Amino acid sequence: MPYRRLPNTDQARLRALRTAIQKADKQDYNSQVITFKIAHEAKSFLGIFEKQLSHYQQMLDNQVSANKKYQQVVHNARLYISHFIQVLNLAVIRGDIKKDNKIFYQLDPNTHTVPDLTTEAALLKWGKHIIDGENERVRNGGFPIYNPAIAKVQVHYEVFKEYKITQKQYQNATNRSWEELVGLRERGDEIILDIWNQVEAHYKDEKPFSRLTKCKNYGLIYYYRKGEKELTKADDLTEE
Repeated sequence: MPYRRLPNTDQARLRALRTAIQKADKQDYNSQVITFKIAHEAKSFLGIFEKQLSHYQQMLDNQVSANKKYQQVVHNARLYISHFIQVLNLAVIRGDIKKDNKIFYQLDPNTHTVPDLTTEAALLKWGKHIIDGENERVRNGGFPIYNPAIAKVQVHYEVFKEYKITQKQYQNATNRSWEELVGLRERGDEIILDIWNQVEAHYKDEKPFSRLTKCKNYGLIYYYRKGEKELTKADDLTEE
């Protein structure tokens, strides 16, 4: 006899619940395979589960859509911060700005490389250093750097910070929805297990192929073990 296995995807859970509910709707009081209590519970749960699945998918879609814009914002911030540091380094090399002034920006006066800006943490750190450093240098009598001006850099830096907060909010909303869905899956599996146990108990005295067929009609899913012979109508005849 093949073994049964509970659904392991949300779509399979939905199919199992819908099949059982459809069969239960056709039974009368004198021919119950599934109790009316569990059938009612399954129907109520199905509506809640479908709604939560839809809500989670919407949250995920919102996050993915927002992330596309966010990645562009991150790119712009990295581009302007990097460009500003390159222009600053060139000004130091030309002698337009004293190399010791790089200390205002938390940069090493003796190197002319751009810091690693691959991470968002690095962008937050160096964006602040560059903006504060330029403002401090100008307050001390230095001429401002143009192309890009620090005001332009700051605009992209602030937009990046705002979008980072918003993106985190999208992620949190998606995670909360996912956690709620996981909890519902556990309850759904309990309901499906109860239904399947009732169905198998009802048909326990049927012959193997007949029992398997009737149980499948209620949504039960069976798997044959490797090398196991599949049941046929002939197997029921041999038991007569």
